[in-house]
Amino acid sequence: MHSHFEPDGLVLDTNVVLDWLVFRNAACAALQAALEQRRVRWLASRAMLDEMDHVLQRGLDPRWAVDPLAWRAAWEQHVEWVQPPAPARTLPRCTDPDDQKFIDLAIGAGARWLLTRDRALLKLARRAHAYGVEVLTPERWSAAAPVAAAAPAWASNVSIS
Repeated sequence: MHSHFEPDGLVLDTNVVLDWLVFRNAACAALQAALEQRRVRWLASRAMLDEMDHVLQRGLDPRWAVDPLAWRAAWEQHVEWVQPPAPARTLPRCTDPDDQKFIDLAIGAGARWLLTRDRALLKLARRAHAYGVEVLTPERWSAAAPVAAAAPAWASNVSIS
């Protein structure tokens, strides 16, 4: 008998994606390793990609040169596209309407985690837990990561200020 193992899913808000793919923040090293080793599945919708495009088109601090092909290639390499669920009145409501898509997708797609630093999303942690979703910062997730993975080489050269 052959059993099929499907890794747990996670949803990343835009700031976590920026930290990981653009800023190469060392706090995302465990996330990078888990995705590369396919120990987790990154679930995202087109609305999330559109938001990332919008943020990058607005521009970042000049010290962050963004290679649009590189971040998009990394996105495509790791993402698992998911259709957003129909809005449900019973789901936890985020005080920031722009962030509602993250909690909706995490719950609707059965993700185990939603990684964010956004206060409005972090405030939903207890309510989201009732739906099986842990809302955590990347640092908290890394401390309890489902994989004991070595950080990628780039992480040793990055410092968090």
